[in-house]
Amino acid sequence: MAADLFNSEEKKRIKAAVQEAELNTSGEIRVHLENHCASKNVLDRAAQMFAQLEMHKTTARNGVLIYMAVKDHRFAIIGDAGINQKVGDDFWDSTKEKMLEQFKKGNLTEGLIEGILCSGQKLKEHFPYQSDDKNELSDDISFGKN
Repeated sequence: MAADLFNSEEKKRIKAAVQEAELNTSGEIRVHLENHCASKNVLDRAAQMFAQLEMHKTTARNGVLIYMAVKDHRFAIIGDAGINQKVGDDFWDSTKEKMLEQFKKGNLTEGLIEGILCSGQKLKEHFPYQSDDKNELSDDISFGKN
């Protein structure tokens, strides 16, 4: 089960990375894990989950989703319209490559944390923290049923 992939300490570290990444930005980051990708194209599935998690409802449209189909060894990182207007595809590709380097070494937690923190830095550049900022999305890892 995807929910059993990480122990409680690793889950806490991933959630803490989301919280740290969001400290200096109005952007929102989510991590969603499931066993199998329910689509042939992992980006299509990530987009489906983005919508299902209602990540498009952030005020500045600056949500980022890190999606992983654990047993299929597939993952994607996607951003909403607001952040995508500010960064090129090369940013998502380079972030994905950094994560993949860790995944290949068996460091799933470190790979996720690296992707989260890298996304947070880019969000901070384009969507700095505002005094009236509120946490619009859960920082917890979400898990699929499959």
